[in-house]
Amino acid sequence: MKKRYTALFAAAFAVSMIAGCGTSNSADQGATAKAQPSAEQSKGMGQRGEAAPTFTLKNLAGEDVAIEAKGKPYIINFWATWCPPCQAEIPDLAAFHAAHKDAVDFYAVNLQEEAAPVQKFMAERKADLPVVLDAQGTAANLYGIRAIPTTVVVDKEGKVVYRKTGGVTKEELEDVINKL
Repeated sequence: MKKRYTALFAAAFAVSMIAGCGTSNSADQGATAKAQPSAEQSKGMGQRGEAAPTFTLKNLAGEDVAIEAKGKPYIINFWATWCPPCQAEIPDLAAFHAAHKDAVDFYAVNLQEEAAPVQKFMAERKADLPVVLDAQGTAANLYGIRAIPTTVVVDKEGKVVYRKTGGVTKEELEDVINKL
């Protein structure tokens, strides 16, 4: 009986790792939106081929950080500390950032959590990533985020070239960046 529950738990965990945390990734599947974007969102919802919406959030030190094209590609990863697939991809994200921080900007956009637990989470994992806090979910709404983790790659001109819901690896990100 114990083996059956262990197997069921392992299967459920595997599904969550593949699918991500959330209810739907229809925004990434090209489904038609049911609501009209507001005027400030008219640049797009962060879908492939669209201009990436820009926004400003606070980092863990409380400083404003503008997330926008600054002459080089950038990556936005929407995540939370309680999300198992997010937790699993942190080592790959940190490794990518360490290897490419001079050529690619990286923003780990934490969704609706306070700074202190996020700092603790990052310190426990010895993950050196530039984290910004989306306390109200404003950036997630701009990008139509329905499940996490969701990773968006933007080229140096500010156009979305890649978007994935679910865990991402260092190798996947390198493949995308190398094609720019």
